[in-house]
Amino acid sequence: MDLSGKVAVVTGSGRGLGLAYARSLAAAGAAVVINDVDTEAAVEAVRILTADGGRAVAEVVPVGSAEAAEALVARAVDTYGRLDVMVTNAGVLRDRVLWKMTDEDFDTVVEVHLRGTFTCVRAAVERMRAQGEGGRIVVAGSPAGQRGNFGQTNYAAAKAGIAAMVRTWGMELAKAGITANAVVPVAATAMTRTIPAFAPHVEALERDGVAFPDSLRKGEGFGTPEDVAGLVTFLASDAAAGVTGQCVGIGGDRLSLWSHPREVSVAYADGGWSAEAIAAAWPVTVGRTPETFGIPAPQL
Repeated sequence: MDLSGKVAVVTGSGRGLGLAYARSLAAAGAAVVINDVDTEAAVEAVRILTADGGRAVAEVVPVGSAEAAEALVARAVDTYGRLDVMVTNAGVLRDRVLWKMTDEDFDTVVEVHLRGTFTCVRAAVERMRAQGEGGRIVVAGSPAGQRGNFGQTNYAAAKAGIAAMVRTWGMELAKAGITANAVVPVAATAMTRTIPAFAPHVEALERDGVAFPDSLRKGEGFGTPEDVAGLVTFLASDAAAGVTGQCVGIGGDRLSLWSHPREVSVAYADGGWSAEAIAAAWPVTVGRTPETFGIPAPQL
């Protein structure tokens, strides 16, 4: 992958997945705008990228508002003269079951994930369309947004909304040569390292450098942030010019394509359906094999 001459913004890139994305993009030749709410983390991320021979600057701002998004784009343009890639990775968690989730819990997660993705992509697309040379939008999805997850009403809703936006943008941005795709990562992050089945493996990796076994890397598609970064760089490259409107899963040794929502069973009744007719037909027609939901528990 050669991204020489390209400029990328990566939100939430002070550490974790975002930092891995930024390092991969910089290694491929892109200049990178690091973003985080933690000034020290952002400065350290810039130091890491430049020490590796890359080009990077920091913009410390919490994503969500239009003003924050415009500041990120302006930082890229003012420093490097253009913007080619927007990677929206910033996120927060406020996990609680439905009856304990507060308005603030819900609004905070939706503000950063869903609204932050919308405002950053909108600002980026305005610049890319003005440049007239296409561009790449790479946003962060999640298995929770594809299947739901216990205790994550806010997060799952935001990630499902992001997937829907990607499908919409794939249509709206095609004429401008701008692609839009979602990465659906499964990796050792602050969230996943708390899952009991994964925790001892993550601890062994961080403490002693013990690589994840095949039962994780292949069986669960679970790996490190660095395992995910190659997909982001691919989607940012010319090689992915024909890939848009997709939700692409990656983790460990597994690369996958998530399906879009679609009708899986259909039945017809002359004159339409009454409640009684639906009740009679449901168990033998469309309801015979209900769709599953929720992220399956790790099988280790």
